Amino acid sequence: MRTFLLTLTISAIAFTAPAATGDEQQVTAAEKSWASAVIARDFAKLDAMLTPDLIYAHSTGVIDDKTQYLQKMKTGKQNYAGIEHKSTTVRMHGDSAVAHSMIRMHGTNAAGPFDDNVMALHLWVKSKGKWLLAAHQTTKVK
Repeated sequence: MRTFLLTLTISAIAFTAPAATGDEQQVTAAEKSWASAVIARDFAKLDAMLTPDLIYAHSTGVIDDKTQYLQKMKTGKQNYAGIEHKSTTVRMHGDSAVAHSMIRMHGTNAAGPFDDNVMALHLWVKSKGKWLLAAHQTTKVK
């Protein structure tokens, strides 16, 4: 009887645990693609994955649009040596998705070197079958 209840409990947990959808998996992959493009300084790839009206809010409180963000990256005023996702949760909302991640980001910016643990919130929108980053917000955490 005990084995039956344990099996039933495990089956119920497995049945109710939400499986990642294809779109959720694509957004998670887009998160990783964004990080790798930033580190590689692949500006063509970044340009293609950002919406024209991007809102990019840094953990410092500075807010950039797409042009400003890319320009900072190109001139080296914002340089990421590493972006490591520790965890990511994706929530779908039609052709939009919110990705919440815990990330370690390190590199240099106008203030000098940084090595921050941040909580990141990304808004992804699906356009012509492709996931694009529409908004970025990070908050430093201890």
